[in-house]
Amino acid sequence: MPSAAQIALREVMDIRQAADYLGISGDTLYRYASEGFVPAFKLGNRWRFKRSLLDAWMDEQSGVRKPSAPAKAKPTQKKPVRRAR
Repeated sequence: MPSAAQIALREVMDIRQAADYLGISGDTLYRYASEGFVPAFKLGNRWRFKRSLLDAWMDEQSGVRKPSAPAKAKPTQKKPVRRAR
């Protein structure tokens, strides 16, 4: 049986462990994972979270680090203007 310290240092966490790590409720984390807001993956039908990806995500969210792959901005298209009669 692993010790509490070994469990706390796991790289891959379940939803309860990750929610405790982030300091949010499991329900909130489940919603964030489902919406793609936090980095997560499914193993079978259960969400899993890599500690290193969560750390990088928190750094990006807090402005400590810039996103690793910035999204390309799409050029905006203007609506055609109707001429006045």
